[in-house]
Amino acid sequence: MSAKAGSGSNAVRIVGGELRRRVLRFPDSEGLRPTPDRVRETLFNWLGQELDGWHCLDLFAGSGALGFEAASRGAARVVMIEKAPRVLAALQENHELLHKPAAVEIVRGDALQYLSSSKSKFDLIFVDPPYHKGWIARLEPLLDAALHADGALYLEAENEIETLGPWQTVRHGKAGEVHFHLMRREPSQPND
Repeated sequence: MSAKAGSGSNAVRIVGGELRRRVLRFPDSEGLRPTPDRVRETLFNWLGQELDGWHCLDLFAGSGALGFEAASRGAARVVMIEKAPRVLAALQENHELLHKPAAVEIVRGDALQYLSSSKSKFDLIFVDPPYHKGWIARLEPLLDAALHADGALYLEAENEIETLGPWQTVRHGKAGEVHFHLMRREPSQPND
């Protein structure tokens, strides 16, 4: 992207729920690729349009598109993890502009450290890390403890993934170079 960092020219729109059509602005940042509207629409069609009462974790919040979309669709709690200071500042600004949805908690930090130290359990975890950096392999052993047995894992990657530890892909799509997956735990692998 050629936009100047912080110029506000990068934007995505929330596609559903009470915050529908609200615009999220974010700076340029290495590895930041917001989940496109079409992909988010597909994901929430797979999950069901409403996430009433769900607890969600967005490990690489970036633009905030996935986390704010989940909050817009009724999630009770959405923890958004972001490490990059400028991107974190934009998430906080968007939170303010959206009138501080109570469900949203923005945490400055590293995805690995958060998973290692958190005792929380989630119904849905979004994993959309920078590509070609080995994040998925490093996160995989820590995800099980953070996800309810009947929970779902949403994963974006540079290639198709059929299984990841105890999870198997139940829905898969491709948009440009992005492979997106909805994964569920194999029935013989309970963790609760």
